[in-house]
Amino acid sequence: MTAIPASVDLPAAAELARRLREGLDRAVLGQGAVKEALLAALLAGGHVLLEGPPGTAKTLLALALSRLIGGSFRRIQFTPDLMPVDVVGTNVLDPRSATFSFMPGPVFADVLLADEINRTPPRTQAALLEAMQERAVTVDGVRRSLGEGFFVVATQNPVEHEGTYPLPEAQKDRFLLKLAMAFPERADEVALYAAYAAGRELHRLEGLEPVCSVEQLVAARRAVASVRVEERLLGYLRDVVAATRDDRAIQLGAGPRAGLALLTAGRALAVLRGRDFLLPDDLKELAAPALVHRVTLAPEAEMEGIDLAAVLTRIFAGVEVPR
Repeated sequence: MTAIPASVDLPAAAELARRLREGLDRAVLGQGAVKEALLAALLAGGHVLLEGPPGTAKTLLALALSRLIGGSFRRIQFTPDLMPVDVVGTNVLDPRSATFSFMPGPVFADVLLADEINRTPPRTQAALLEAMQERAVTVDGVRRSLGEGFFVVATQNPVEHEGTYPLPEAQKDRFLLKLAMAFPERADEVALYAAYAAGRELHRLEGLEPVCSVEQLVAARRAVASVRVEERLLGYLRDVVAATRDDRAIQLGAGPRAGLALLTAGRALAVLRGRDFLLPDDLKELAAPALVHRVTLAPEAEMEGIDLAAVLTRIFAGVEVPR
C-alpha cells in the first residue's frame, strides 16, 4: 500500500478518505450516505451529531473511525450526574508539595465520542462549547489548547425522551452536520446476520488498523480549503440558506454561519468524490444535514406533526440550481 505523504495535496487527501471509507465499510455494513457525510465532516474539520434509534451502529461507527486515525481516543458516557469537571478536567492539590496540578479530562483527545450527549444537563453540555468551537478549554482562568485534529462525534437517541435534556441552540450550532441513522436496508441487515453467523463479530473491530496520522488528517483539511468554488455557486449557496428564512413552516431560519458550514462540508464532499472543484450537487446533498439543527419549526407546523427534514427537502427543491 502506498504511503500517504506528510504534506497532503488534494489527490492524497482523496486517497486518505478512500482508505478511511474502506475501513468503515469493514466495520459497519450499509449506512453509505451517513459514512460519506461523516468523512466529509472529518475532512472539513467539523463535528458530527449522530441521531438514531438504538442498535443502528452509531457508537460503533465512531469507534471504528477513531481506530482508523492514529491518534488518541476517549469516550464520555453522558449521564444526569456528570459534572463539567468530568469533561474538561480539574486542578488537584498535591499534599506533599502543597501545589495544584492539572488533571486533564477526557476532552483532551484527538477523537472524542460523546455518547448519549442529551442525557446530561445543559451545564455539563456547555462544557464542550469552548472545546468544539475554539479547540481549547479554560479551567480556573487558565486556557489550555487541544490538538489541531480534535474531532467530536456525539450520539443521541431521539426515541427515549424521558431523562433527556434538549441540546441548547448554541450547542447544536457547534456541530457541522447532524446525521440521521435509520435502520439498515434488508440486504445490509441480512449481510450483518450472516457475518455474525459465520463467527465474524464486527463490533470487536478486529484487523482495523490506522490508515493515517493526526498530522496527515490536519494537512488534508488544509488541502480541502483549496477546492475551487465558482462565484455562481456562492449565489446558489446564499439562496439555499436564505430560503429557510421565508417559509411559513419555519420560525427561525438559518444564518450566514450555517452557509459557511455548508460551504466547508461541500468542499470536503467534492474531495471525497475525487474533484478539486465544487458542484451544486455537493451543496444540495449536504444542505439538510448542515441546516436541520440550525432552523426551528414554527409552532403551528410542529403541532401538525410536520417533519422538519421534509420541509427542508421541499424548500431546497424550489431553489433554482445554476447550470
